[in-house]
Amino acid sequence: MTTESGSTSEEIDWRSDASSSEMSRRDRLEELYQQTIYEPAVVAWSDSRTRLGISILSVYLLMALVEILGLWRNPSTSQADRLLTPFQNMQYPLGTTQSGVDLLALIIDSTPFILLMVLAGGVWATGIAVVVGTVSGYKGGVIDTVITSFSDFFMAIPGLPLVIILAITFSPENPIFLGMILTINYWAGLGRSIRSQVLSIREASYVEASRAMGTSTPRIILKDVLPNIMPYVMVNFVFAARYTIFASVGLYLIGVLPYTGQNWGVTLNNAYNNGGLITMQAFHWLLVPIVAIVGLAFGLILVSQGMDRIFNPRVRTRLTGESESVETESDTSSTGMM
Repeated sequence: MTTESGSTSEEIDWRSDASSSEMSRRDRLEELYQQTIYEPAVVAWSDSRTRLGISILSVYLLMALVEILGLWRNPSTSQADRLLTPFQNMQYPLGTTQSGVDLLALIIDSTPFILLMVLAGGVWATGIAVVVGTVSGYKGGVIDTVITSFSDFFMAIPGLPLVIILAITFSPENPIFLGMILTINYWAGLGRSIRSQVLSIREASYVEASRAMGTSTPRIILKDVLPNIMPYVMVNFVFAARYTIFASVGLYLIGVLPYTGQNWGVTLNNAYNNGGLITMQAFHWLLVPIVAIVGLAFGLILVSQGMDRIFNPRVRTRLTGESESVETESDTSSTGMM
């Protein structure tokens, strides 16, 4: 059959099917955006701790961007009066060192290195712990025995001596490699803790229902197990990142790691060796990197506390579904009146 415009009914049906397929694909993408980006962002931003934590971390990300783009002076070429105190000269707002180096330039210069190292250490430690803990706890049997024995072996190795030996052996200067070395056996204890939680979760009714329906093990772990342990994982990710910061600064401070200008521990070492603890004139030299270290750790902790709202199903459902339930009630009441 041909229409007035010359198109057959088959062509019209094909076009309508293509249009409906395109609309359904667009709907799926919009639904994915709502579930993975928009709703988590709304829930996270509703917590004041998340807002404050993100604001603090944004300062460090901004400093890293300034360093990458070269928008601030290079500390190796910046020379000013020696031991200027903070805000004494607004060209050097955080003061200067005994050599006249801009302290703010030193902090900015170190920030990209620190952030990469912290991210690498946190992802390495928590990533291995999640894989080991979930597989060991859910599968059980021989797999659980083998993985648990492997974790116990790493837990028995003293962490700090191992890190010092590896640092002296490899002299790592790459921030990603350094972050992995600093948390080389941090994952073992966290993996055991995650395993204990998965042991109880795998007996839950919804996990039993998924197994009865023939759902694959990877899908059950991703859909049923991981969402329930993610608040705990996020908190321990922050703990691992904070441990990476403190361990690296401490090892730079005592001279174990390669002496470079790309770490706040080097600045602390120089301040300590030049009377930062003795004279008030040089105290700001010691205080500035300490504030940078504490600020980054504090921002990470605040964000991890706020992330609980995202991974807590009850809180997330209440916050994201409140407006929808109100609209549904209003539509129902208006229909009843009609």
